[in-house]
Amino acid sequence: MAATKAVFGNGGSSPVNIDAALNPAEIAALPQRDLSATTCIVFDVLRATSSMITALEHGAAEIHPVRTIDEAFALKAEMPRALLGGERHGELIPGFDIGNAPHEYTALAGRTIISTTTNGTIALRACEGARRVLVGALLNLDALAAELRRESPENVLLVCAGTFADFALEDAYAAGALIAKMETSRLTDAARATLALAQRFPDPIDVLRLARNGVALAEKGRGAEVEWCARQSVFKIVGEMQSAVIRPLAR
Repeated sequence: MAATKAVFGNGGSSPVNIDAALNPAEIAALPQRDLSATTCIVFDVLRATSSMITALEHGAAEIHPVRTIDEAFALKAEMPRALLGGERHGELIPGFDIGNAPHEYTALAGRTIISTTTNGTIALRACEGARRVLVGALLNLDALAAELRRESPENVLLVCAGTFADFALEDAYAAGALIAKMETSRLTDAARATLALAQRFPDPIDVLRLARNGVALAEKGRGAEVEWCARQSVFKIVGEMQSAVIRPLAR
């Protein structure tokens, strides 16, 4: 796909090529792509990556994202001191220690977490062939932008985890909000669409409340979780996945 150039801010740096994977079908194809020169940033705003960033910000040692519940229990057998965290259909998995609500991840300093979620951990593991894999959320957008400026990657792929098999509005919004912070970039049509979405909604809470996941959480009385995940750039942490383990970058 031909890239479209867009310039933000004062420029002065080499343009970054930015693309976006907008749905789980595209994500499923990522292991077959050559991502060796690409930095992937994975967004599952409601709620997996927001919970991961919350955990790391509050001192969690590491997070092991796995694809399936069986994998989680198998890894737990090898790491009995680790906590099992995650969800299926938005709910706590039987036998797990914690679910997928960000507030559950604020008191886990020093702990190791094994995580499996419907979409987020699948998206993270699909990016294993990338040069780098970073964990993205609205919560740490400024920190992500700063890391990208520091790294100056040639290619960036914004991976929007989605909901079940579908596109998720909140993930695309976060991807676009990050693009808006990049000084100089060349955008594919998919990336440009996320930017247009972010520009349409200056306040993140407005789009998160409109999103399918935001509505579902509010209907379950979990509107506070939506509000938590809608806060922009309140944390300075960046999580990086290497060898299927997410750890915080040094601040």
